[in-house]
Amino acid sequence: MLLTIDVGNTNIKYGVYDGDELHRIIKVSTDSHKTADEIAVDLYTLFQVYCVDPFSIDGSIICSVVPRITKRLKAAVKSVTGVDALVVGPGVKTGVNIHIDDPTTLGADLVVACAAAQSMFDTPCIVISMGTATAMFLIDENRVMQGGAIAPGVSVSLDALTQHGALLPSIELNAPKNVIGKNTDESIRSGVVLGTACMIDGMIDKIEKEVGYSCSVVATGGIAPMIVNSCSHDIVLKDDLILEGLRIIYDKNS
Repeated sequence: MLLTIDVGNTNIKYGVYDGDELHRIIKVSTDSHKTADEIAVDLYTLFQVYCVDPFSIDGSIICSVVPRITKRLKAAVKSVTGVDALVVGPGVKTGVNIHIDDPTTLGADLVVACAAAQSMFDTPCIVISMGTATAMFLIDENRVMQGGAIAPGVSVSLDALTQHGALLPSIELNAPKNVIGKNTDESIRSGVVLGTACMIDGMIDKIEKEVGYSCSVVATGGIAPMIVNSCSHDIVLKDDLILEGLRIIYDKNS
């Protein structure tokens, strides 16, 4: 079985594959202060809770945007499963042809998402990743990643708004019932959620106008369902896009 690990700034997502089939997804909060031993204990405990035999894991691959935790996580995987995890980075074959000024500056998570999207969806394709940042990247008809746009993520925007506005309250983020809010909480939800949806719709229009053709669109990330449901474009939700990309990349390097 294959253990895929997607390390984000907020969460770590573990995916356990039996062949091409995603058997289990386990999500935990990212804590970059934990030692390798502490991570190993957490991972072993998760395996016990979800009835995953650690000795059934014969391969692992990590995609991380938190460098501080990457080596510790790799060591923890080795301790629990006996497997040397592959870390997505320089020297790893991804199958993604990247046409930007400096491909080494592209986050591993976006590379992996593009690897999955070009394999699973019709191209040209716009890939949207909604996490700490909202990133939108174009894969053209020749399956070349041409670049894209990065904006502050929904949670980052909400935190900045409530922290810097003395009279603006912290709120639980959920989809508003109406565009026109009748109180401060509803108005913030409308501005943040529907405002982000409008931004995504507008950026899709601008990208398609710039390249001169229509694109399929896929979105991933924990906040994606709420936002995509408020968009006017037809956007496919794929919560496990990065895990699928990790499986695809692992197969290329096996």
